Amino acid sequence: MAGILETPLTLPCGASLKNRIARAAMTEGLADAHNRATARHVTLYRRWAEGGAGMQLTGNVMIDRRYLERPGNVVIDGPQSDAQLAALSAWAAASRDAGADIWMQLSHAGRQSPKIVATEPVAPSAVEIGLPGGTFAAPRALLVEEIEDVIDRFVHAASVAKQTGFSGVQVHAAHGYLLSEFLNPLVNQRTDEWGGSLENRARLLMRVIAAVRANVGAGYPIAVKLNSSDFQKGGFGPEDSLQVAAWLNNAGVDLLEISGGSYEQPAMMDIEGIDKRYEEEKRASTRAREAYFLTYAEEIRKVAKMPLMVTGGFRSRAGMEEAISSGACDICGIARPLCVAPDAPNRLISGKLKAVPSWEKQLRIGPGIFGPTSSIPLVKALNGFSVMAFFYENIFRLADGLEAKTKIAILPAFIKLQMSEAKAAKALVR
Repeated sequence: MAGILETPLTLPCGASLKNRIARAAMTEGLADAHNRATARHVTLYRRWAEGGAGMQLTGNVMIDRRYLERPGNVVIDGPQSDAQLAALSAWAAASRDAGADIWMQLSHAGRQSPKIVATEPVAPSAVEIGLPGGTFAAPRALLVEEIEDVIDRFVHAASVAKQTGFSGVQVHAAHGYLLSEFLNPLVNQRTDEWGGSLENRARLLMRVIAAVRANVGAGYPIAVKLNSSDFQKGGFGPEDSLQVAAWLNNAGVDLLEISGGSYEQPAMMDIEGIDKRYEEEKRASTRAREAYFLTYAEEIRKVAKMPLMVTGGFRSRAGMEEAISSGACDICGIARPLCVAPDAPNRLISGKLKAVPSWEKQLRIGPGIFGPTSSIPLVKALNGFSVMAFFYENIFRLADGLEAKTKIAILPAFIKLQMSEAKAAKALVR
């Protein structure tokens, strides 16, 4: 359907997005030792905005500096100095002035805060992450008063985002971070009002959304990033996701982004075959179904009244056009391709580019059992994080005003990244 990617989208709050491509969130790791935004954010987000996406989401902006997703996160967790506010304003303006709305993604890492920054992370319950390597310390369960504090912190960060010129906010309730952990019965084993039934497990998310909406007002965009599934037996599944989406209809949410997985089951990293039911359905389809979570989105569409965004796997203009014209989603999110080709949205929209390459499909630490489909847990994790290092390296290059590289030796890049992260963690000013 010609022209559909250029079509503006009006959100329930009244705000409008200029087209149907969003640059989805990716952690940047560009903050300084005080976890403040820097000139590198300005350079990076201006380049991405000039690339043509109608809206871009920031990477994790953390609401509590004690529990970072990585050392280089920007943090908003208390009174902001004039310099901090100015840095945030410059970041937002860089995107808006170049033609793209910019929404701040607000997050709490929960138990997925690595040991180098959190020796005792927090979670709904004291359930450790089932990953080899000792990257994450055992978490402790949040106290009730700490849960209430989490809500206040989301509200404060959203208020600062609006104050400094960000076009909207997204509450991150996916990928195994704290709000996602509360939704997951495997991690949330509480017996109080915050655990047990799905209604109780969703209470924190719903309270956060209500409190943020009350603070920012009716005309300011609020998005939620929600897992379609955690892809863990007994975890947060598709039926749970449908119910939470239905509850969000009346919560003042302007955009619902559908994703899936966590560090334990990294579906967002294109690990195939996690859910056989949907894999079989995808194979049987004759349509261009390149986005991993599109089938889930179609089911959520049956209950969700707000616009939907799907991220993960979109690479071609035809695939995006089909997804939107079929009604499966309203916005197509692309992320990793823009680390290598930041101008891809402009070229996809104009028709000069039919599809961006899937660089991650060509990356692996070795052949055979060391390939991307290895079932060995340590190799599987190492592959996933090594591929991420390729994209992180290119984010750093773009932020430094350099051109991206299409080929990087990913194991050395992974080792380099780990050393850099450890150095940044030691330099943090707490």
